[in-house]
Amino acid sequence: MSEVLESKMEQRNPAGHGADDVVLSCTGLTMTYSEGKLRTPVFDGLDFSVKRGETVAILGASGAGKSTLLHLLGGLDTPTKGEVYVDGHRMSALSNRARGIVRNKSLGFVYQFHHLLPEFTALENVMLPILLSGRSMQPRRILGASSVAFGLAAFVLVDLPLAILHSVIDEFQAPSVAQARERATVLLESVGLGHRLHHKPGELSGGERQRAAVARALINRPACVLGDEPTGNLDEKTAATVFELMLALNREQGTSLVLVTHDRRLARRLDRVLELHEGKLRQLDAAEV
Repeated sequence: MSEVLESKMEQRNPAGHGADDVVLSCTGLTMTYSEGKLRTPVFDGLDFSVKRGETVAILGASGAGKSTLLHLLGGLDTPTKGEVYVDGHRMSALSNRARGIVRNKSLGFVYQFHHLLPEFTALENVMLPILLSGRSMQPRRILGASSVAFGLAAFVLVDLPLAILHSVIDEFQAPSVAQARERATVLLESVGLGHRLHHKPGELSGGERQRAAVARALINRPACVLGDEPTGNLDEKTAATVFELMLALNREQGTSLVLVTHDRRLARRLDRVLELHEGKLRQLDAAEV
């Protein structure tokens, strides 16, 4: 990482958003979509924060902007106005590359669809984020893989080519690969996939794919995991299993969770439940969930 990039990475907010107990926050978050003369507001001055180790559910009707909010909090989109702070870093003060590094190191992402790369095994999929953790890479060749764009966009450095695992892995020293493989193996074993390390996504069940996606989200020991309907494509029993797994890993690793869900039964299990309505977040009490 260059000195300039390191300097930008050190730009933290002096007004409290870099405090040790706050891992993710936004202030005055405003998002407006424009099409011609039409302006469609999604949020207007939204404030939100998540403490380290806290679990938060976000409810709301379809189209309320829940996924948009997660994209903004994760630095995957840029707000019209307002600031987002990830682990103390003010995202608007960083370059695209620096934002990618913060995103890769401090955040994990789990989506309704697993977004595993079909060409690679479960072990290789989970290894990839740690291999890309802020390292400067000069791959000898680039493979073409049409499936990777969205799956990797959440956690790789944004200025790197996307289809790179097999072509890049040889660029790392053996210890780096060995360490990534060891950590990925331990995580996959912890989610009950120790016997599936070398199976590709097409050889896994829906629940197994989603568990692998959870392992991938946690490989860099992120401060916070953002989940967008992470159990939405699963049957009730499998959804409960994946949800319990995420709670267990939250307890064991102290990782904060922010989960968008329609399932109020699952939401009740989290520390706080918020509802997104007309661009505002409102905390619900137990009787409302």
